[in-house]
Amino acid sequence: MKMAMTLDDIARALREADARGAPILPVRDEIATAEDAYAVQEINTQHRLAAGGRLVGRKIGLTNPAVQRQLGVDQPDYGMLFADMDVPHDGEIPFVAGAQMKAEAELAFILGRPLAAPDCTMAEVIRAVEYVVPSLEIVGSRIANWDIRFVDTVADNASSAFFTLGPSARRLDGADLLDCRMQMRCGDQVVSEGSGRACLGSPLNALLWLARVMARAGRPLGEGDVVLSGALGSMVAATPGARFVAEIEGFGETAVTFGEAE
Repeated sequence: MKMAMTLDDIARALREADARGAPILPVRDEIATAEDAYAVQEINTQHRLAAGGRLVGRKIGLTNPAVQRQLGVDQPDYGMLFADMDVPHDGEIPFVAGAQMKAEAELAFILGRPLAAPDCTMAEVIRAVEYVVPSLEIVGSRIANWDIRFVDTVADNASSAFFTLGPSARRLDGADLLDCRMQMRCGDQVVSEGSGRACLGSPLNALLWLARVMARAGRPLGEGDVVLSGALGSMVAATPGARFVAEIEGFGETAVTFGEAE
């Protein structure tokens, strides 16, 4: 008889899959609840911090209602951002086939104030945002063939891998977060389009949700944190040598390149 995996076992399996670049089967049959999935994520967060990792922000996932319906959930999810996930604008990421990486364009918030109250308001969120920058999030899954449901991606740190921030920082005043048009290109081809409204109706709605959830979880957002607000369009699979450029109207652009296959 197969023995059930503990949450520690699941966390270890995800860490080992990441280290080897060899995805594993879905873990959803071993995880009973969303709370358990976040507990697995927290185990690996603690492991990374103990190994010298530095927490620099959060990512928000599942902000598109269509994707939520696909996974059978009615809310986004979140994952942790570490300093070693930060790729400079127009930097290069090694291509590893087993990492199953994909690119998606979004807006990123850089906070100038902490958001520690579990009942924080939209006014407090607006005051806390110091800058908004264009971003490319590079997602990756430790689950084979991206065969994920909600608890799979939550346990897997919301399928995170890398992120890059554009060099043009904007203030909120005068910025159009709703109707800003996003276009992501791979080479000369437009591969994804969208707007700020695709992110929970407004990227600020996503930030407000995250701030409240993080305060209740005991990891409140702090001054200087980066928050990736969620995709403004569809994500696109990375290929060896691919260069992605995301341009968001009013916010500028950012880019990242993948290395050749190893």
